[in-house]
Amino acid sequence: MKHSTNQQTRRGRGPAHRIGRTLALVLPVVMVLSGTLAVTRVNWSGSPAGSVLTASDASVIGASTRSAARAPQDVLRDQLLTELHDKDPGVALTHLQQAVNGHPSLAEHCVSIARALGRAAVRVYGPSRAQSYARPVCDTSFATGVAAAHN
Repeated sequence: MKHSTNQQTRRGRGPAHRIGRTLALVLPVVMVLSGTLAVTRVNWSGSPAGSVLTASDASVIGASTRSAARAPQDVLRDQLLTELHDKDPGVALTHLQQAVNGHPSLAEHCVSIARALGRAAVRVYGPSRAQSYARPVCDTSFATGVAAAHN
């Protein structure tokens, strides 16, 4: 009787058990790797025209830690401030609205970015001209930034 119990125990740990154990170890690793690869394919730059980066992209590997540690809203704000200086606040506000429409997660940062654009517009164009670019992007945050910088 003991011999037949021993055979049942051995059968329970046969090929199916080994396959199950292997899958239990391999599947979590595969899931983590696929999730990591999916995150590296997301366009975090905020510019809709930007190309998709892969983990093996040389420009990503060679990028400084300063840009790697920056949040998407900080990158967007800096891009828009550059546009404000190079072009005009109207272009920057249009691109802010497009970025928020394209990436809804940026909506919570829209007000602070628009205010920063308003303050910068006053420094570059003066309060009257900066106010002329105001439009209802992120409510009236741009105009609020202009007024705060003027006072």
